[in-house]
Amino acid sequence: MRVLLIEDDKLIGDGIKAGLSKLGFNIDWFTDGMIGKNALESAPYDAVILDLSLPGIDGLDLLRLWRQAGHDVPVLILTARDALEQRVNGLQNGADDYLCKPFALTEVAARLLALIRRRHGQLKPKWVHGNVVFDTASRSVSCNGEPVTLTPRELEVLELFLLNKDRVLARTLIQEKLYNWDDEVSSNAVEVHIHHLRRKLGNGFIRTVHGVGYTLGDEP
Repeated sequence: MRVLLIEDDKLIGDGIKAGLSKLGFNIDWFTDGMIGKNALESAPYDAVILDLSLPGIDGLDLLRLWRQAGHDVPVLILTARDALEQRVNGLQNGADDYLCKPFALTEVAARLLALIRRRHGQLKPKWVHGNVVFDTASRSVSCNGEPVTLTPRELEVLELFLLNKDRVLARTLIQEKLYNWDDEVSSNAVEVHIHHLRRKLGNGFIRTVHGVGYTLGDEP
């Protein structure tokens, strides 16, 4: 899942990016509010972590601009402004959740996942498609009741398809979800990940829609 982080404190931002990356999130981090504003319009993010005290533009003003423009991406505000009035103000201006500094990284990850699940209508912690079960809490996968070992990138691909069960995903969209602007990506990276998932979960688990992209196969 690709997440936009806008945080001007370099120590905090570096910790969030490193920690969430280890937990399976793909993080783009910017320290300037206006650059972050433009980033949301340039990539298919699943969620945003937004600090309020930013150079260039206040976080609440940035949030208002996004909502006025029709962006419905879930936004988690992460800030030192912990007064009740400020928290209410953030939520009333379009934030989906609010965490005050200092915070636990595991809670940030859990809240992000809850926001993304809710956006896609996946309310249960275990996602099931046919004989494949993905436990989002432990990030473990089983097929026919047997554990399956997936690489972190394969887990991301599986997660993406389970979040979009009824959609055909274009190759370019899959690539944009999996990789940020700093990554070097081979031309056949998406095809390789899908090939490995088919080998581990069944050849019909992901179906090719020729000329369009890929989608989950029919549930057995």
